[in-house]
Amino acid sequence: MAWILIVFLILLGGLIAPFGDILGTKIGKTRFSILKLRPKKTATIITIITGGFISSISIGLLILVSEEFRQRLFVDIPFLQKTLDESKKALIPLQEERKELEEKIIQKEKELNQLKNNIKEFRRGNIVIKRGQTLFIAEINSSANIKLDLTKILNEADKFVRKIVLPVNKEAKNILLWRPSDITNIETTAAKGGNWILLIKSATNVLKGDNYVFVSPDLLENKFVVNKGDVITSSILGESDLNFKSINLKIKSLLRETRDEIKSKGSQVNEINTNGNFVKKIRDFLQENQNIKFKLEIVSLRDSKTVEPIVVEINILKIAS
Repeated sequence: MAWILIVFLILLGGLIAPFGDILGTKIGKTRFSILKLRPKKTATIITIITGGFISSISIGLLILVSEEFRQRLFVDIPFLQKTLDESKKALIPLQEERKELEEKIIQKEKELNQLKNNIKEFRRGNIVIKRGQTLFIAEINSSANIKLDLTKILNEADKFVRKIVLPVNKEAKNILLWRPSDITNIETTAAKGGNWILLIKSATNVLKGDNYVFVSPDLLENKFVVNKGDVITSSILGESDLNFKSINLKIKSLLRETRDEIKSKGSQVNEINTNGNFVKKIRDFLQENQNIKFKLEIVSLRDSKTVEPIVVEINILKIAS
């Protein structure tokens, strides 16, 4: 069927094309004009119209005779267009994911480069101070001689760091390097009043024998983070948890939560000290009490400020049914 249609269209085009050419020639000779155009241009327009007529007849015959052509033209093409539009919409989140992935790759490349630099430093010598490490902590109270107090603190910090970096060189002095703007900001803030804690941190990794240590100060308000008797975190356990394994896991979880809680309140300590024989306390409690609900509490045993140790005890309490 397809071959018959193709042959028919070729014959039809062959028949109509000469007709259009003859028609254009006769119109040219008769000096016929359309829309006041020159006869030659009129003949050209007639020839073009004839060619369009051939194409229209060809397409019409294809639509009329070929079911496959109608399927392609009226069903498949719109379906493909719709599929293309849906694919474009589905591509948008993929492009966003690709962008996020590229950002992560860039970040990992930076971390890798930093790791390479650290490895080079390790190979060159012994790192005695790490980047971000707190080197010195001092308390600053508002006074008329803030500059003098700050100078004393800097000298003490410099002396302390020299013992770590240059233990042999007794003549070395002023190895700590600060940005002048940091000192100015500390003086301005402390002059407003209050009680402050100055943390002096290393800005870079430092090798043993280095002549200078770049540092960055961090001025924090010296405030109470927890008070004696405060319940910092707690958790309720059921009858199925009345065994040492479950309780130990819960205690570890509570201590992590406690550390996160005091950090969120401004504490600068990294460890929590536990006091009392809470293991014996819990063992005795479990021997005397069965098939009940109970509560574990992490309780502060002292008032603790920003850089002071956090000391806690772990209590186990019966919950009334």
